[in-house]
Formats: sequence, structure tokens, C-alpha cells
Amino acid sequence: MTYETILYEARNRVATITLNRPEAMNSLNDEIVAELHDAMWRADGDREVRAIILTGAGRAFCAGGDINGFGDIDPKALLTKLPRAFDIDARPDYQTRHTYFARIRKPVIGMINGACAGLGMVYALMCDVRLASKDAVFTTAFARRGLSAEYGMAWMLARVAGHANALDLLLSARRFKGEEAKQLGVVNRAIPAAELEAETRAYAEELATWCAPGSMMRMKQLLWDVPYQNLHDHVRMANQHMIETNDSDDFREGVASWKEKRPPDFAGVEDLE
Repeated sequence: MTYETILYEARNRVATITLNRPEAMNSLNDEIVAELHDAMWRADGDREVRAIILTGAGRAFCAGGDINGFGDIDPKALLTKLPRAFDIDARPDYQTRHTYFARIRKPVIGMINGACAGLGMVYALMCDVRLASKDAVFTTAFARRGLSAEYGMAWMLARVAGHANALDLLLSARRFKGEEAKQLGVVNRAIPAAELEAETRAYAEELATWCAPGSMMRMKQLLWDVPYQNLHDHVRMANQHMIETNDSDDFREGVASWKEKRPPDFAGVEDLE
């Protein structure tokens, strides 16, 4: 696919996907949603990529859906447009149009550089780790547009910020900045704007260099599956992962590299399946 609304760069084992409609604050239309989906799966399948950064061009991360493109669209079409193949072997919950990051086998790191609103905040919440500028402004937005919490926003916000905080942020749609987002649990770190890119890239490259892709893939699955499991089911899955990893070349390489004080040479996720 040729990209018109995003930028894709891969270096040092990190893919950076940049939403690139700065004149529209990177608001989402069908084209950018389709290109982002393609780029995420491209990074997932690239042997040279071990971590993914998602960010926005200009002064916004993503201002949400492109309200100028709504027009007279039939609301029911929002449920059926941009159809994608259904994977019967994968959890259906993470096969909806905007909630598939959980299925990407590599860590997805949101670098939230500016305004993050509405549907843009849904994408931010679906990232595995979120690093934000202290100056970034967040809002759920929906209540102030006469809309409901769309595409899993309420579910994700309650999980990361708690029920009470999620209600506050959804009902009021108030604006809050990066430091409060960190206090609420909406982001992992709030970083001075001038340092955000360097710190995010350093974090992603650390994962790509020192952490086994197979380990990160399994841990990501364990955590994203938690809402659908009781403790017994979770421990059974964790035990299966434990058996697989304790008898793996990656484990042997991890021990050897530690003893030899060198970066490890782990297998990629593409070699594990």
C-alpha cells in the first residue's frame, strides 16, 4: 500500500508510524484509518522491527474523527464500513476496527506529542505503553459533541484510570494535560516536550535491543487477555508460557549473554510460529 496520510520509518529495529495530516490535527478519516491498519501489520511482520512507535505530525497526536467528513453518513454504516477478514483463531474483542493493537505481536508505544481527543484517545489507550508530552492536551470529547463513548473508549478508560476517573473524564469531557494524565494512569510517563522524542525512542530501542520478542509477545498476550479470564485460567496460560520459555533457545541465549556481558541475540516472533 502507498501511504498518503501517514509516514512509516524503520531503523534500529524500531518502526515509527506517524499520523500525517497536520493541517487537520491528524484527524481520522477512512483513508488514514486504512493506512494505519496496513502499517501496523507491516511492522508486525517485519523481521527487522521489534518495537513500534505511534505518533502524530505537527502539534497534535490525533484530534479524533474528522468531523468535516461526517456529512450525511448513515450512522449504521459506521459499524460495517472498512470490513476486514475475521481470524477465527484470535479473540474477537480485538478484531474491531479500532481495537486491534492488542493483536500486534510487538509492543506498541504511543508517543503522545500534542492534542489527543475522541477517537484519537481510543487509539492512544490501545497502545501498550503511552509516553506523553507534559504539554499534551487530552479530552474524551464525545459528551461535548452529543455523542456516546465510542469504539471501546469507556472499557479501556475504566481499565487504565479506574471507574470513577473514567466517569469524570467521559461525563465532563474536560481537558487535562500530560502531568494529570500520568497521575490518573492514562499515560505511563509525562515528559518535557523537548525531550519526548528522544526518551520515547530510547525506550523503544532498549526493548528492541535487550528484550526477547517472544517474551514480550507472551507477556502482552497475558495482560490483554486478563479481562476475559479468572485467576485459574490465567495461571494455566502463564504456566504454558513458562514451560515454553524455560526450554527455549531464547532462555539459553539470555543466560549466556548475561554471563558474557553482551547484548543478546534473540529470535524474532516470526521465528517462533
